[in-house]
Amino acid sequence: LALDLALTSMALENGLARTPPMGWMSWERFRCNVDCQADPRNCISEQLFFEMADRLAEDGWRELGYEYINIDDCWSAKQRDTAGQLVPDPKRFPSGIKALADYVHARGLKLGIYGDLGIFTCGGYPGTMLEHVKQDAQTFAAWGVDMLKLDGCYSSAEEQAKGYPEMARALNATGRPIVYSCSWPAYQGGLPPKVNYTILAEICNLWRNYDDIQDSWDSVLSIVDWFFTNQDVLQPAAGPGHWNDPDMLIIGNFGLSYEQSRSQMALWTVMAAPLLMSTDLRTISPSAKEILQNHLMIQINQDPLGIQGRRIVKEKSHIEVFLRPLSQAASALVFFSRRTDMPFRYTTSLAKLHFPEDAVYEVQDVYIGKIIGTLKTADNFSVIINPSGVVMWYLRPMALLVQPWHVDRQQAPGKRFRPALL
Repeated sequence: LALDLALTSMALENGLARTPPMGWMSWERFRCNVDCQADPRNCISEQLFFEMADRLAEDGWRELGYEYINIDDCWSAKQRDTAGQLVPDPKRFPSGIKALADYVHARGLKLGIYGDLGIFTCGGYPGTMLEHVKQDAQTFAAWGVDMLKLDGCYSSAEEQAKGYPEMARALNATGRPIVYSCSWPAYQGGLPPKVNYTILAEICNLWRNYDDIQDSWDSVLSIVDWFFTNQDVLQPAAGPGHWNDPDMLIIGNFGLSYEQSRSQMALWTVMAAPLLMSTDLRTISPSAKEILQNHLMIQINQDPLGIQGRRIVKEKSHIEVFLRPLSQAASALVFFSRRTDMPFRYTTSLAKLHFPEDAVYEVQDVYIGKIIGTLKTADNFSVIINPSGVVMWYLRPMALLVQPWHVDRQQAPGKRFRPALL
């Protein structure tokens, strides 16, 4: 669709989401459960968000960067008020959204909310028609909201082309820093020519490109397949302030095995994806928590360069290798097995993975946490990868000494000593 040319010069420029946003989101785990009489513990209510905020603040999540508590669909009353304003459901959110935001902020966290650019939200609640865009942006800002996810149910391609940029301008005009998550590309098939990622990066901080995640390994694989099949289009679109969003982390729920949970975390990290968990943090298992709280994994995900990784090898043996370049010439490598039989021994070398010649790397296993040694580019090595599992490495370049430092300092240092990747 031809977009107003004035748009292309309008960058979002809100200075936010310089690294992929991290936090918790209600949708995948709690959906649109609004029956607080039958299921008070799991329904979409202020109580659920108060309790999740407590968990983020008290169980070590906040210190790792998980800072957003995001309300998804089904929070509002079924009608706007007489002034045309969105209002939270009075039974389920009796204190109001402002009080919830205050509670969240008091714990050093941030609050996200959900809207939909259409007649209704996907769950059938009042949508944000074009005439309400400015009003809703001002409402969210007045409530103290820090992030908005704007969905696209019940809207036309024309309305989306107008409304998504319009909301970016309206959010900026409030003067409140609000991270803007758009579902626009997901409703247009996620690919050019219908989706213009250059324009998208100027309008949104993150965007949903593809289908909603479900609590299953099949769903995770379908997302991974789509993202890496289309990596030539998607990878250049991501960077500080604007991210592809493959949807929520479902680790800690019901559909993934331990190995598959480790795989989702590693692949989302290599994708520079937002890390938005959707699980019950009140009852999460120690093993799921350990995966989600892996310090080195989060450090890699939050790397300041913000380069999205790519799939660089796809073997007939159903082993795939993914590479993400990181700051200070480091790299993250993920060896992923789609096999369903038994652990597989995969042998390769950094040379085969197109690392620079004559370099030496210190290798750290991201899940074990230990430094497992040093590796020259030419060295063959093997990793043993469990079915539907991963091995993930963090590689730091080491200065390669052709001769020891103290030998013949008179010679040009460039000939004797060079860092691996400068």
